[in-house]
Amino acid sequence: MSKAKLLSGSILAVIIALQVLFTGCENDLKDLQKISATEVNKPVQAFTNVDVVYSDSARVKAHMTAPVMLDYSASKDGKQNPKPYTEMPKGVKVIFYNDSLQQTCTITSDYAIRRVAEKVIELRKNVVGTNVKGETFNSEELIWDENTKQIHSDKPVHVKMTDGSLLDGLNFTSDEALNHWRFGPSTAILHVNSQDVPTN
Repeated sequence: MSKAKLLSGSILAVIIALQVLFTGCENDLKDLQKISATEVNKPVQAFTNVDVVYSDSARVKAHMTAPVMLDYSASKDGKQNPKPYTEMPKGVKVIFYNDSLQQTCTITSDYAIRRVAEKVIELRKNVVGTNVKGETFNSEELIWDENTKQIHSDKPVHVKMTDGSLLDGLNFTSDEALNHWRFGPSTAILHVNSQDVPTN
């Protein structure tokens, strides 16, 4: 009887040990996967107080500043990333210029990412744009496409005109100066000057 108890105790001990071993291996595997994922997403370089000038045909068209920029131009094995990008996690400011180097508009956001190969910058979180007319544009995302020289968004965009009129719309598209813009479906609260209202 005592031998049977001893045997049962031994089997139980072995089962517990195996469970601990497998659990430990599973945890180690999960930790390894987390580390691998971290390494894949690890930036190649980090820059502070970034100051970048964008030009087209030797003409300055935009000036970007950011407190921090993370460069993900290489993959985990050190080779060139097939889809390189840079990230501005602490916010960004972009100033646009015309051919005469006159400032046309300014856009700020709390976060931005630039798709290097696509030449696209996605400005996200608390995005605010202002053109030279004084019109302001608020959205959670504006995308600057350097190829088409347009700024667009599929997110809601709120516009405040200089006369106090308010517009809200979707499918926003504009030139780089935020001058000639259009909405998809939209609503508006228009400011009307009393002198322009006809009287009977």
